[in-house]
Amino acid sequence: MALASISFILILFQFLLEINAKVSSIIVFGDSSVDSGNNNYIPTILRSNFRPYGRDFDGGRATGRFSNGRVPTDFISEAFGLKKNVPAYLDPSYTIQDFATGVCFASAGTGYDNLTSQVLNVMPLWREVEYFKEYQSRLREYLGDEKASEILSEALYIISIGTNDFLENYYLLPYRPSQFSIEEYQNYLAGIARNFITQIYELKARKISLTGLPPMGCLPLERTTNFIFGGNCIDGYNQVAINFNQKLQALVESLNNELTGLQLVLSSPYAGLYDIIQNPHSYGFEYSATACCGTGRFEMGYLCDEYNPFTCPDANKYVFWDSFHPTEKTNGILANYAVRSSLAVFQ
Repeated sequence: MALASISFILILFQFLLEINAKVSSIIVFGDSSVDSGNNNYIPTILRSNFRPYGRDFDGGRATGRFSNGRVPTDFISEAFGLKKNVPAYLDPSYTIQDFATGVCFASAGTGYDNLTSQVLNVMPLWREVEYFKEYQSRLREYLGDEKASEILSEALYIISIGTNDFLENYYLLPYRPSQFSIEEYQNYLAGIARNFITQIYELKARKISLTGLPPMGCLPLERTTNFIFGGNCIDGYNQVAINFNQKLQALVESLNNELTGLQLVLSSPYAGLYDIIQNPHSYGFEYSATACCGTGRFEMGYLCDEYNPFTCPDANKYVFWDSFHPTEKTNGILANYAVRSSLAVFQ
């Protein structure tokens, strides 16, 4: 067969793949659960662009992901046939060509509540939206209006945020508890979530996954603070997560009815992660109460550095990498579950 004919068939095959693809791109908003390195480029102490973070990432690079390797959105992107790793928008080593099939606007430490982002001087959610608008302009300039609009409307938007609003704000600082009961604060956050989803819907987002809260009372850091009761999970925090996830589910149902053409799903990691924590050996883990990095009880960020002599040699034995974030292995399990359940509608 002539070389020209082979080239034509390859181009045609690639074209058919593109037009049959149900998801054109992965676009990510949120916090450290999905931040792929944006915090490296803002003036904050909340960073992870140093070893041992990233020691199991491609090439052993510390990219700014709060894990020993990849985060859930990386696995999800790959599962949808897109890039293996979703790049951070503020990383100058990437171009708009790289961002056309996947981009992350998330900032570790942020929350729905603007006050949460001020705790560690990270990007508030509204700033993530402003960068998204800038990205849209760059994408239209690069691809033209028609192709850019197609990518934006066929992209899968993943929102993973909310834990910091409770653990780094409401339960840590006095201001919000003086304004709201815990029930009122949940409603306040759900209202912000509603406005945010409506805003990105107006910016052409149609396929959206809203991630619920994990069993945040079982994070190693929270268990450490519960040492008086044997270092068990803090049930009150877990119940708040359950209640808030129920509010998010009600929000999903409401917005699907209100916004024409919207496909909004709730992807809740709660049940899956809780089962892993309670039954680690069933998933090939040995430790779920403590993390790999350092003593595994309180280290995160700069306390989890390469000079800490207590860091474990094999993160695959641990559910958690640091006192707040899962290992790459856990992230992969949770992402796989999401792809086969809540995200299956987009495949």
